[in-house]
Amino acid sequence: MKKNDIIMIHGTDYKNMAIRVLEEADVASDIGDTSKKIALKPNLVVAKDPSSGATTHAELLAGVIEYLQDHHFTNISIMEGSWVGDNTQSAFSAAGYREVSKKYNVPLVDLQKDTYQEYDAKGMKIRLCDKAAAVDYMINMPVLKGHCQTTVTCALKNNKGVIPNTEKRRFHTLGLHKPIAHLNTIARNDFILVDNICGDLDFEEGGNPVTMNRVLGFKDPVLCDAFVCDCMGYDVDDIPYIRLAEKLGVGSADIENANVIMINEDVSGGRFRMTHRVQKLAGYTDAKDACSACYGSLIFALDRLNDAGFLHKGLPQICIGQGYKGKSGEIGVGQCTCGFAKSLKGCPPKAIDIVEFLENEW
Repeated sequence: MKKNDIIMIHGTDYKNMAIRVLEEADVASDIGDTSKKIALKPNLVVAKDPSSGATTHAELLAGVIEYLQDHHFTNISIMEGSWVGDNTQSAFSAAGYREVSKKYNVPLVDLQKDTYQEYDAKGMKIRLCDKAAAVDYMINMPVLKGHCQTTVTCALKNNKGVIPNTEKRRFHTLGLHKPIAHLNTIARNDFILVDNICGDLDFEEGGNPVTMNRVLGFKDPVLCDAFVCDCMGYDVDDIPYIRLAEKLGVGSADIENANVIMINEDVSGGRFRMTHRVQKLAGYTDAKDACSACYGSLIFALDRLNDAGFLHKGLPQICIGQGYKGKSGEIGVGQCTCGFAKSLKGCPPKAIDIVEFLENEW
């Protein structure tokens, strides 16, 4: 797999989706020596079930572990440190990780209890947990979701879990963006498997999940987070830590030249968990057999437009979904509405493109 590749798979069989992404990336060959220490770093910021849109689905961990064990890797662990004020042990239980640990005989490592050392992170001193520093190959497994302070969070910010609580507190006093960028010069990102199943609209603790039923694979954490911006309707320059990480040599935000590898297409009609806020945004849509990824992009875009004060009563509903193939109408989003008077192409279209389209055409 190349640094500018983006692997994408859709569906609801999350364990096997994870396996297929790792097969496509040929992660086993990338790791090499089967004696290497491998760690899975999920997002367990709080003790909540993944359906809330806050934490990494246990099925993805199961898929990664099965893939690794089938390729004769045995030195595997799951490591995480929840945010200050929450308990990693409780988070392991709430997310279903204890069952995964027991089934596959893979230990759970609570980094809140780990020792740490200070490192020079390209001109900034940062303390890193010892067990994370000792890993030979780190599989970063973030949730694609919003964040109340940094706007978005995915690969780069997920590495806050490999620093001690004292350092997490210090990061907040420094404004998060600069330390997050510098942290990723010393924290490993050997492979990134993104949980894009049902991340929250804009809050790291979950509560307003948006169903997209996708799993993504990257080698470059900067490219990953730049792609997340597109998915959620933001410009990369809106998120300072992405550009800062790029300048520090962590990776490239050049999504225009990225190579998207689609393992399959999203052909199933979306099944969406409608929280009150998501339901309110959905009121501006008319969905007929809409695929999860396409509909999710529209919801993210509508949330951005709502933040900007653009949404109001009387706007025509945005049509979306396979039920509009070959039909005409006023305004639609996605390839299936190409016969409409006003239509944004894409399968799925990016949220950032939907925002611009609706601002101009709605």
